[in-house]
Amino acid sequence: MANGLTYQRTTSTPEATKQLASTLAPYLHPGDVVVLDGDLGAGKTQFVQGVAAALGVRTPVTSPTFNILLEYGEGRIPVYHYDLYRLDDRFQLEDIDYYSAIDGDGDGVAFVEWAEKFPEDMPYDYLELTVTVEAEGARRIVAHSYGARSRQLLCVWANDSKSRLGKCQL
Repeated sequence: MANGLTYQRTTSTPEATKQLASTLAPYLHPGDVVVLDGDLGAGKTQFVQGVAAALGVRTPVTSPTFNILLEYGEGRIPVYHYDLYRLDDRFQLEDIDYYSAIDGDGDGVAFVEWAEKFPEDMPYDYLELTVTVEAEGARRIVAHSYGARSRQLLCVWANDSKSRLGKCQL
C-alpha cells in the first residue's frame, strides 16, 4: 500500500458503521470511486447504506450481489453500487458499464465490491476501504488512498471530527 494515506477506525455496531459512512458523504464528488474489500457479511453494503442515506437516497440500499449493479439516483449525486463477485471474466465489465463509472468523469460516485477480482481493471484513482470482522462483531475499517483525488478525499474525511479516523501505518 505505497504512495497513499492510510487511516482506520473500529466500529462496534452496524449503526456505527453507517454513521462513519455518513461522515464521508459530504466530501464525495461525481467521479469518485470507492473500492470496498472484505469477506462476505463484513459490512461493505452497510457502509454504502450509510453514505447513500447521507446523500439523500430514500430507496432501500441492498447488496447488488445478484444484480451486479444497483443505481440510486435520487440523492445529491447518483450512487452506483457494483458487486463483481459473480463475474467470471473481465470482459463482462463492459456489459455493466463499469468503465464509464470508474473513469473519473462519471456523474456520480461508484462503490465497487470485489474489485480485487479484476486488478488490471482497477481505476487509477480510488479510495479503498477494507472492512474486517474483529472480536465480538466489531468492524475494523481501513481507508487507503490511491491517487491525488482520493488522497484529498481521505484527508478531508479524516480531518472531520465526526469521522474519528486515526492515522495508521500498514
